[in-house]
Amino acid sequence: MKLSATDLFEKIRERKPLVHQITNFVTVNDCANATLAIGGSPVMTSSPKEVEDMVKLADALVLNFGTIDERSFEAMELAGRTANSRNIPVIFDPVGVGATPYRTEKASELLEKVSFQIIRGNASEIHRLIGGDIVTRGVDSKELAISNAALAASAADRLNSIIVVSGAIDAVSDGKQTTNIDNGNVLLTNVTGTGCMATALIGAFSGVTDDYYAAAVAGISTMSISGELAAESLQKNEGTGTFRVRLIDAISTMNKKTWLKEVKINEEITN
Repeated sequence: MKLSATDLFEKIRERKPLVHQITNFVTVNDCANATLAIGGSPVMTSSPKEVEDMVKLADALVLNFGTIDERSFEAMELAGRTANSRNIPVIFDPVGVGATPYRTEKASELLEKVSFQIIRGNASEIHRLIGGDIVTRGVDSKELAISNAALAASAADRLNSIIVVSGAIDAVSDGKQTTNIDNGNVLLTNVTGTGCMATALIGAFSGVTDDYYAAAVAGISTMSISGELAAESLQKNEGTGTFRVRLIDAISTMNKKTWLKEVKINEEITN
């Protein structure tokens, strides 16, 4: 998996994949900047009147539930179906699913209408997607008795997608193999949008390969490693504002050499 992921860093800089993102207004700027930083090209079109035409030009589509409403849901469904018909990878970020019945019901509806190659969320969100009864507190995750790795593997089987569960130890699974990534820093939880940015990175990597498992590993680990590097660079009088800027810096300078040096992963066969 390391070799598969490392190849993507050069590809993304060379090809500059167009990543169409229908995301939330809280984090849209950070998601666009993260996409640019890794070497992709973001487009944030969200009008139902043009998303079908726009996604036809894209290399990947990211759908983010952060500020879901009827208009954005319509746009997601239209864009998702168009992407499916053209074999364009679709990545889902079920932000806050489990917080309200409306959000949970709309996520289930979207899963029935659109095929997702990758789904990334925290443990609470992923658990709720597969029918768990945990209630998400806003966009925050609650502790579960099951490990992220076991949850990712179970969800991958249930949802027929590659699942990324982010947390203290990130997990990626397709139901048959699971990769654990032990990178990151607690400051990532103190800046709004780092999860959304991770999904944007996964979308960018997905735009240059049909190995979506490798794209998922590369995307989530890039965010976690960048968090570590950004935190390490802080001086005593610097806090989360500076960390946010340094995080983008770290993403923009990430390459296969740095990634190989810093990444802490282990793999297991789960089925």
